Amino acid sequence: MREIRKAAVIGSGVMGSGIAAHLANVGIPCLLLDIVPGSLTSEEKAKGLTLEHPAVRNRLAAQAIGRLKKTKPAPLYDDAFAERITPGNLEDHLPQIAEVDWVIEVIVEQLEVKRELLSRIEAHWKPGTVVSSNTSGISINAMSSHLSDAMQSHFLGTHFFNPPRYMKLLEVIPGQRTDPAIVEGMRRFCEKRLGKGVVTAKDTPNFIANRVGTYGLLVTLQEMVEHGYTVEEVDAVTGPALGRPKSATFRTLDLVGLDTFVHVANNVYVNVQDEAEKAVFAVPDMLRTMVERGWLGEKSGQGFYLKQKGEGGASVILSLDLKTMNYVPQKKPASASLEAAKLAKGAQAKTKALIGGQDRYSELAWRILSKVLVYSAAKYGEIADSIRDIDDAMKWGFNWELGPFETWDALGLVRTAERMEADGLLVPAWVKEWIAEGNTSFYRERDGAPFYMSGGRYEPQDTPPEEISLKRLKQQNKVILSNSGASLIDIGDGAACLEFHSPNNAIGADILMMIQKSMEEVRRNYEGLVIANQGRNFCVGANLMILLMEAQDEEWDEIDGIIRLFQNTMYRLKKFDKPVVAAPHRMTLGGGVEVCMPADQVVASAETYYGLVEVGVGLIPAGGGSKEMALRVSRMASHPEAELQPYLNQAFETIGMAKVSTSGHDAQRLGLLKPTDRIVVNQEHLIHEAKKSVLALAKGGYEPIREEQIRVAGAEGKAILKLGAFAMRESGYISEHDVKIASKLAHVLAGGDVPAGSLVTEQYLLDLEREAFLSLCGEPKTQQRMQHMLSKGKALRN
Repeated sequence: MREIRKAAVIGSGVMGSGIAAHLANVGIPCLLLDIVPGSLTSEEKAKGLTLEHPAVRNRLAAQAIGRLKKTKPAPLYDDAFAERITPGNLEDHLPQIAEVDWVIEVIVEQLEVKRELLSRIEAHWKPGTVVSSNTSGISINAMSSHLSDAMQSHFLGTHFFNPPRYMKLLEVIPGQRTDPAIVEGMRRFCEKRLGKGVVTAKDTPNFIANRVGTYGLLVTLQEMVEHGYTVEEVDAVTGPALGRPKSATFRTLDLVGLDTFVHVANNVYVNVQDEAEKAVFAVPDMLRTMVERGWLGEKSGQGFYLKQKGEGGASVILSLDLKTMNYVPQKKPASASLEAAKLAKGAQAKTKALIGGQDRYSELAWRILSKVLVYSAAKYGEIADSIRDIDDAMKWGFNWELGPFETWDALGLVRTAERMEADGLLVPAWVKEWIAEGNTSFYRERDGAPFYMSGGRYEPQDTPPEEISLKRLKQQNKVILSNSGASLIDIGDGAACLEFHSPNNAIGADILMMIQKSMEEVRRNYEGLVIANQGRNFCVGANLMILLMEAQDEEWDEIDGIIRLFQNTMYRLKKFDKPVVAAPHRMTLGGGVEVCMPADQVVASAETYYGLVEVGVGLIPAGGGSKEMALRVSRMASHPEAELQPYLNQAFETIGMAKVSTSGHDAQRLGLLKPTDRIVVNQEHLIHEAKKSVLALAKGGYEPIREEQIRVAGAEGKAILKLGAFAMRESGYISEHDVKIASKLAHVLAGGDVPAGSLVTEQYLLDLEREAFLSLCGEPKTQQRMQHMLSKGKALRN
């Protein structure tokens, strides 16, 4: 398969424009085509345009591109990337597909319409170009059977999940005549370049994730009606307690849209032959009634849940009583099994605790889960040739923490199968044969290597070299040093990785001490240091609880010691004589950013939400963050005559407004990442890429960063910053305490009361940071903000 350098997306709806946006995100120019409008808008008439004007003919695609900048969550890593998408229309620009390497059809889910478009595409198709359909369930073979053998060999399904930027799953569906080299090439490309988790599905109704997921949702509805559970009871059982997202069953249906769900369910109902399976996919009357009434979920304002204004103007969420079809106040379910699942740690333990209970909620969980596990096993070989693809599809497409076969292993394969049969469920013959051969799980490990059931025997799991698993390395005894907060792990080829594993990866003295010990070890025995972990988030900041306790006890020397330890450790890390590369992902806040700033390079996940957010708890960055931002201001205005103030204003606003990036690229725009820092789309490849960077720096004859003199704006620049803060206070945008925090921040960033243009040292700015931080810790309103963040999880503006 040739390299994909340019693409065309046909269909500019939510899905088509989202796919085009993600292609633009990764640097692939994209042509976005749609039909020619049949009438003029009032705005077009006012401008004197005609139906032949290019702006009118390209209107649908152009409007879709414009909406990308307004959509939340943002489909684009950076709004500027919209320029990589060129709008067009099918009548004037379809011949241009001869210039692209990949054509993606994303039009209405109607077989004959898709077949007709594919015929038009073939008229301009250039051999070697990949053509795919983004369909959620229409047969790939049915829509392509009339095409030439040559084009069929380059045609397949590529089912993105919505929204394409954020949903990891991509189902690749080969047709009968698709060239296997094209399938493998697209799999590799979509994993590495688009950052997707790719599974290979068979050409069956709804493929893998929607087939199993829709079955599970319909089984849940049936159990609910038959046994009289409420909407909130079902969601309590089928959410995190079962290793599933917080949206559980009914919030998920409201998010997806009930009309969309009915369409997906009907697609299986119409296309399967087995009567028992058909009966499950028959849409319940209550769902049809809700769709007829327009109760479609969030997009219509009501579905299984309805948000209303209650007493005092506060929002109240009501749930639907399916017996009366009226909305009623929610009643929070409580039981021993739900409480046991809540207290258990990890998806495996939670699921076992819930299923192992003896109340009506554990019974509901078992009845739903057992049927889904049996169904998944029955569909193995029909919808996919690999249990891994089924498990991965459910984890990546429906955000389950464990796939069906992983769940079966967690509950105990043998005893779970016995319980299923005792309940009258038909366990597939292949599962019983697997157990009869003495196997007790679908997955296993041998000599530290993972294996899975495939074709009646254990096969080794092929792990791409780009995927480094810290968990696996720890199992292989690659830990060099460890304490309660962090571990240093040998990741091979002379590189070591410092992994945080404190609660929420919050930074405390244990992590700081491990950073210092790690530098000593790396100096002696390794080429360089990677700072990375594979937790849910990289780091949510410093340990706020300890800080608040010390402040409330007025232990100012203790706080001073904590900040000095943080500052000194980060300064040593910056001046370390071996290269350091930080690899943040997802939430990287406050102290997490300050750990990354001293690194020689940051290799960030594209989905990194990065910000110095200390103002939100009444403080300023004091682990070197404010100093580093002042240093960057000085570097950006590197010429002695260059004006510092514009760059200083930007840094002041970024920290003062506690801005958090919406992506790695946005962090570069905010100045929180340097232009030389790298962005990696596939988070699974992040540590591998960071390792490559650190070894390249070492091989290139690494020299430690030298001490820099920092040019500051001084008293004059500080006055301008404070003036801006006072203006915001007068306009009612910020509080009096915000002004106090802003004044402290201005003092540090501007370098204090020295003359404009003065050169100061890094240590001088660190001292200013620490003094400002300590004084703010003593403020009652700052302590209130800290307490509020710890108890409520959000900022208080007092």
